[in-house]
Amino acid sequence: MGCAWAGSDTTSRPCSYLSTKAHRVSNLCCEKHLSHVAARRSVPGVPVAHVRGPRRDSPPHGRYALAVSLLYAGIDEAGFGPMLGPLVVGMALFEVRDWNPGEPAPDLWDRLGVSRSIRGAGGRIPIADSKKLKLPNTAKKHHPCIHLERGILAMLTAAGKTVRNDVDLLAALGADPPGHPWLGGDPIPLPLEGNPEKVRIDANILAAAFDRSGVSPVALRVRIIPAPEFNEIIRATGSKSETTAGPVAGFLREAADMADGGGPVRVVCDRQSGRLDYENIIARAFPGEPVALDARTQRASRYLVRDGRVALHFETEAEDRHLPVALASMAAKLVRELMMARFNRFFAERCPGVRPTAGYVLDARRWLDDTREHLTDDQRRKIIRIA
Repeated sequence: MGCAWAGSDTTSRPCSYLSTKAHRVSNLCCEKHLSHVAARRSVPGVPVAHVRGPRRDSPPHGRYALAVSLLYAGIDEAGFGPMLGPLVVGMALFEVRDWNPGEPAPDLWDRLGVSRSIRGAGGRIPIADSKKLKLPNTAKKHHPCIHLERGILAMLTAAGKTVRNDVDLLAALGADPPGHPWLGGDPIPLPLEGNPEKVRIDANILAAAFDRSGVSPVALRVRIIPAPEFNEIIRATGSKSETTAGPVAGFLREAADMADGGGPVRVVCDRQSGRLDYENIIARAFPGEPVALDARTQRASRYLVRDGRVALHFETEAEDRHLPVALASMAAKLVRELMMARFNRFFAERCPGVRPTAGYVLDARRWLDDTREHLTDDQRRKIIRIA
């Protein structure tokens, strides 16, 4: 397999990432692609990109003889709503070769031969919205995270990462273990169910799929925002949405900067709580750079930056239409679940007999009531989210 997924070094590049020839082809095709794009509406408060009008000899949209390599990224979060535990934001990024500008986003489920759901997957690896893969915590037959960890560990192992426990996992995902004592302790062995040999088998299947499909993994990353930092952001800004804005902006910029040779980039984010306007997040990601509003509907808000070469899409139910978003969702959810396992382990040692919590509001209130006699006021203030 040609590419290894980026670790914690944000400047790293996969060894075969976008050849010089591919860069030249990408630049040529992007110029042709931009020639047919009409002038976009300006984004308030953000410079408007200069988009050239159509040339008379420009080919029709999508009909180009030269294909390019597309960088295709997805961003999603897990844990925005709970009262306890961290918020985690994830990003997955792939290089897709032989993509024609103007075509829809490539179907990576089809290219890689993985499943969109647990149902009917057979032996295939399911890659889907984490909410559809995570089993109930009361599940008896399998660990609740069996499907989440299967996809994430297989992807990382196929990319050459060694993941023996949750500390290795965070390192592979470019995240540092949070420094708070309730998220500390000994590493949690992985996989949570099954054995490393099964992980290697799945990884070999994926590696072969990458080799034959024209798809290469580039990065799989997460950002962890524990409750104290979550609360600090809200106190400083007065907005809960700002807790995700920083990590999302960072990932938008990181994905765009990966295409340092000038190739096209498409980043898809799951739309946040019905929000339609993302100008502030984009301005934070690309300060001082021209931005063009491509479209805004109830289903999607789309923007163009860097002369139209980088497309930023914020879509409803993006996990169901874009594999990178689904994979980002899975990485974020798996990390949050492991952080909650650490959380419950820490307090179980200090509060004998207290049942663990998933951190969501109703169960969190039950847990806080059960631990009332054991927690100090300082501990409660640090672990409870204010919104």
